[in-house]
Amino acid sequence: MYKDFKTRIKVKAEMEDAFAAFINPFTIELWSGYPAVMSSEAGSEFSLWEGDIVGRVLEVEEEKKIVQEWYFGEQNEPSIVTIKFFPQGGGKVQIDLLHTNIPEEAFEDIVEGWNDYYLGGIKTFLEVE
Repeated sequence: MYKDFKTRIKVKAEMEDAFAAFINPFTIELWSGYPAVMSSEAGSEFSLWEGDIVGRVLEVEEEKKIVQEWYFGEQNEPSIVTIKFFPQGGGKVQIDLLHTNIPEEAFEDIVEGWNDYYLGGIKTFLEVE
Protein backbone atom coordinates (compact mmCIF):
# COMPACT_ATOMS: atom_id res chain seq x y z
CA MET A 1 0.00 0.00 0.00
CA TYR A 2 1.07 3.53 -0.76
CA LYS A 3 0.07 6.85 0.74
CA ASP A 4 0.35 10.48 -0.29
CA PHE A 5 1.48 13.40 1.85
CA LYS A 6 0.54 17.00 1.14
CA THR A 7 1.53 20.09 3.08
CA ARG A 8 2.12 23.82 2.74
CA ILE A 9 4.47 26.15 4.54
CA LYS A 10 5.12 29.85 4.36
CA VAL A 11 8.61 31.19 4.90
CA LYS A 12 9.89 34.69 5.36
CA ALA A 13 12.52 34.73 2.63
CA GLU A 14 13.28 35.92 -0.85
CA MET A 15 12.14 33.54 -3.61
CA GLU A 16 15.73 33.00 -4.76
CA ASP A 17 16.81 31.88 -1.28
CA ALA A 18 13.76 29.65 -0.74
CA PHE A 19 14.32 27.94 -4.08
CA ALA A 20 18.06 27.51 -3.44
CA ALA A 21 17.30 25.77 -0.13
CA PHE A 22 15.85 22.85 -2.14
CA ILE A 23 18.17 22.73 -5.16
CA ASN A 24 21.57 24.25 -4.32
CA PRO A 25 23.85 21.62 -2.72
CA PHE A 26 25.79 24.26 -0.76
CA THR A 27 22.60 25.78 0.68
CA ILE A 28 21.23 22.30 1.48
CA GLU A 29 24.45 21.51 3.35
CA LEU A 30 24.07 24.72 5.38
CA TRP A 31 20.59 23.89 6.67
CA SER A 32 20.88 20.09 6.87
CA GLY A 33 24.39 19.87 8.29
CA TYR A 34 25.36 17.18 5.77
CA PRO A 35 27.03 17.24 2.36
CA ALA A 36 24.42 17.08 -0.39
CA VAL A 37 24.47 15.90 -3.99
CA MET A 38 21.82 17.91 -5.86
CA SER A 39 21.49 19.51 -9.27
CA SER A 40 18.86 21.44 -11.17
CA GLU A 41 19.54 19.26 -14.21
CA ALA A 42 16.68 16.93 -15.17
CA GLY A 43 17.75 13.29 -15.05
CA SER A 44 20.49 13.89 -12.48
CA GLU A 45 20.61 11.72 -9.34
CA PHE A 46 20.60 13.27 -5.88
CA SER A 47 21.57 12.16 -2.39
CA LEU A 48 20.83 13.84 0.97
CA TRP A 49 21.67 12.98 4.57
CA GLU A 50 24.54 10.65 3.60
CA GLY A 51 22.29 8.62 1.30
CA ASP A 52 19.24 8.39 3.58
CA ILE A 53 17.31 10.13 0.79
CA VAL A 54 18.20 9.32 -2.81
CA GLY A 55 16.45 9.83 -6.09
CA ARG A 56 16.40 11.57 -9.42
CA VAL A 57 15.52 15.10 -10.52
CA LEU A 58 12.70 14.94 -13.07
CA GLU A 59 11.97 18.60 -13.71
CA VAL A 60 13.05 22.03 -12.51
CA GLU A 61 11.33 25.32 -13.32
CA GLU A 62 13.50 28.08 -11.86
CA GLU A 63 11.84 29.59 -8.76
CA LYS A 64 8.53 27.89 -9.63
CA LYS A 65 8.64 24.10 -9.37
CA ILE A 66 10.85 21.10 -8.57
CA VAL A 67 9.80 17.52 -9.37
CA GLN A 68 11.81 14.60 -8.03
CA GLU A 69 11.50 10.83 -7.89
CA TRP A 70 12.49 9.36 -4.52
CA TYR A 71 13.78 5.79 -4.42
CA PHE A 72 12.39 3.29 -1.90
CA GLY A 73 14.02 0.03 -2.93
CA GLU A 74 11.82 -2.31 -4.97
CA GLN A 75 8.74 -0.29 -5.83
CA ASN A 76 6.32 -0.60 -8.74
CA GLU A 77 4.98 2.94 -8.63
CA PRO A 78 7.49 5.79 -8.60
CA SER A 79 7.34 7.99 -5.50
CA ILE A 80 7.11 11.56 -6.79
CA VAL A 81 7.81 14.76 -4.88
CA THR A 82 6.44 17.99 -6.37
CA ILE A 83 7.44 21.25 -4.74
CA LYS A 84 5.83 24.49 -5.95
CA PHE A 85 6.84 28.02 -5.00
CA PHE A 86 4.48 31.00 -4.85
CA PRO A 87 5.62 34.56 -4.06
CA GLN A 88 3.43 36.09 -1.33
CA GLY A 89 4.82 39.62 -1.41
CA GLY A 90 6.63 41.33 1.42
CA GLY A 91 9.52 38.89 1.32
CA LYS A 92 7.40 35.79 1.89
CA VAL A 93 7.14 32.58 -0.10
CA GLN A 94 4.49 29.87 0.04
CA ILE A 95 5.81 26.36 -0.62
CA ASP A 96 3.37 23.61 -1.53
CA LEU A 97 4.61 20.05 -1.29
CA LEU A 98 3.03 16.85 -2.60
CA HIS A 99 4.78 13.50 -2.08
CA THR A 100 2.95 10.60 -3.75
CA ASN A 101 3.28 6.81 -3.51
CA ILE A 102 5.11 6.66 -0.18
CA PRO A 103 5.35 3.04 1.00
CA GLU A 104 2.98 2.62 3.94
CA GLU A 105 5.73 1.27 6.23
CA ALA A 106 7.83 4.41 5.59
CA PHE A 107 4.97 6.93 5.71
CA GLU A 108 5.23 8.10 9.34
CA ASP A 109 9.01 8.50 9.11
CA ILE A 110 8.73 10.40 5.83
CA VAL A 111 6.05 12.78 7.17
CA GLU A 112 8.09 13.40 10.32
CA GLY A 113 11.18 13.92 8.16
CA TRP A 114 9.43 16.45 5.94
CA ASN A 115 7.89 18.39 8.83
CA ASP A 116 10.73 18.34 11.36
CA TYR A 117 13.94 18.02 9.39
CA TYR A 118 13.45 18.97 5.75
CA LEU A 119 10.84 21.76 5.69
CA GLY A 120 11.43 22.57 9.34
CA GLY A 121 15.16 22.84 8.74
CA ILE A 122 14.67 25.07 5.72
CA LYS A 123 12.22 27.35 7.54
CA THR A 124 14.55 27.69 10.55
CA PHE A 125 17.53 28.35 8.27
CA LEU A 126 15.76 30.95 6.10
CA GLU A 127 14.12 32.82 8.95
CA VAL A 128 17.24 33.34 11.08
CA GLU A 129 17.42 37.07 11.66
